[in-house]
Amino acid sequence: MSSRCALVSKIIPFSCVDGPGSRLALFLQGCNLRCKNCHNPWTMGRCNDCGECAVHCPHEALSFQAGRVFWQEANCQQCDTCLKMCPQQATPMASTLSVAEVLKHIARTAPFIEGITVSGGEATTQLPFICELFSTIKATPALNHLTCLVDSNGELGVSGWEKLAPVCDGVMVDLKAWDETTHLKLTGRGNGRIKESIRWLASHKMLAELRLLTIPERTDYLQHIEPLSDFIRSLGDIPVRLNAFHAHGVYGEAQNWRSAGADDIEPLAQALQSRGINNIILPALYL
Repeated sequence: MSSRCALVSKIIPFSCVDGPGSRLALFLQGCNLRCKNCHNPWTMGRCNDCGECAVHCPHEALSFQAGRVFWQEANCQQCDTCLKMCPQQATPMASTLSVAEVLKHIARTAPFIEGITVSGGEATTQLPFICELFSTIKATPALNHLTCLVDSNGELGVSGWEKLAPVCDGVMVDLKAWDETTHLKLTGRGNGRIKESIRWLASHKMLAELRLLTIPERTDYLQHIEPLSDFIRSLGDIPVRLNAFHAHGVYGEAQNWRSAGADDIEPLAQALQSRGINNIILPALYL
């Protein structure tokens, strides 16, 4: 039996912010968007072993041998110097793990969690791995009580969702802007395929949550509230989570963008509610 591998950025054994209940969150490396506001910007790219990080590591946790970068966890102080300077927006600390190896992590936490969420980066860029992981969980008696969710940017095509559908319990998708031009400015790509994914997932009862991230003076939800509301209503009674942008952890120009507060979120919530959209989840706190 094959055991596919994935490039994994991080595993959080117990998370309460990556879907309902306590969940193991698996962050895969690599993304097909380049969002200026990304809070995990080091998960975008993949290490190309250029060696820049090894030269500048202040704790000698990175070395460059035979054309490859090696991470020595025992020396690492988690100072993030390598993450902030990487020209690829990658991490040298990512590891290649097989489905079997990830299942060992899941088995240790299984009695204490409700499910797993595969995130990123963009999880679906490593779709065959997710399909095999979820299939194995569903076929394992000690694990098949766990729900299997994906946190996605929605860039996967319909044929990909069709492959995932038999073993996935739900997908949480971000719609980062309504207008194509605004979305292009924020992410580097348009949002036509993302809207198509959202519609398909909703029609197949797989859209667990639609997420709207408010970035003051950047996102355009209120400017396009009528078509946005029509779109959301067409999906059915889907939870709509309103997230508030904050600059902590972002790179580049977004470091200087204003963080969103209640004064930014509440007008959007009220506008959606006045148009018949009531299944709204507000931020638990504002940073």
